[in-house]
Amino acid sequence: MKTIQTRFGEVEFDPANVILFPEGLVGLGHLKNFLVMPNKKEGPLFWIQSVDDPAFAFVVTDPTNFFLDYGIAPDENERKKLQMEDDGKYFTLSIVSVAEDKTITLNLAGPIIYSADTNKALQVILEDSKYDTKTPLPKINKETE
Repeated sequence: MKTIQTRFGEVEFDPANVILFPEGLVGLGHLKNFLVMPNKKEGPLFWIQSVDDPAFAFVVTDPTNFFLDYGIAPDENERKKLQMEDDGKYFTLSIVSVAEDKTITLNLAGPIIYSADTNKALQVILEDSKYDTKTPLPKINKETE
């Protein structure tokens, strides 16, 4: 077991559980190793914590919790980078941002593809995307709840 000091306090982790981003995150190529940190509150959000630089942690979520029609699939090159089989299982995640005015957005144009089989992940940039890096959460109609 190893430990790092984070915003969550001292975190002990098994290096075998570290998720490897072979190319890092967009704009943060030096951050390649992350831990999944559960959120203390119930819900669809959780943290990924950098092991390389404990000052960096990001809130992520499965975007289909909010956008039912959102779906991407890794191409052959991405599967190769993730060392995935053609029929390998993967998950899509989006980085969550909260603006000063408390508006919550998801980065749907730069999703993370995660292979549980290989414990590797990539952040990809969707070309010609109808999505934005700051896609607001859909409004909930209180009358239909």
